[in-house]
Amino acid sequence: MSDAFDYFRAYAVRALCNARSMPKGRMKHLQLVVGRIYNLLKKEAAYGPNIQHLDDFRAAQKLERSLDRRPSDRSGDRLAPAASQSADREAG
Repeated sequence: MSDAFDYFRAYAVRALCNARSMPKGRMKHLQLVVGRIYNLLKKEAAYGPNIQHLDDFRAAQKLERSLDRRPSDRSGDRLAPAASQSADREAG
């Protein structure tokens, strides 16, 4: 077995565990897709060394990074109005 197999397996496990912890929706679906891509790359790496799958790996990593950024941007927008509403309740 190659090192690539082990790396892709670790990425797949991490991506799928991350997806399990997410609420239902588009982001969870996309995270599951990323996990499936890593699993397919893992299977390819098990058959032998292949440098061609590195482009697919980089694309999957780019998608996963974009997923990590999106919820934090949205959660910040949601927290601001809620915080101001709770401050209004305390003052009133």
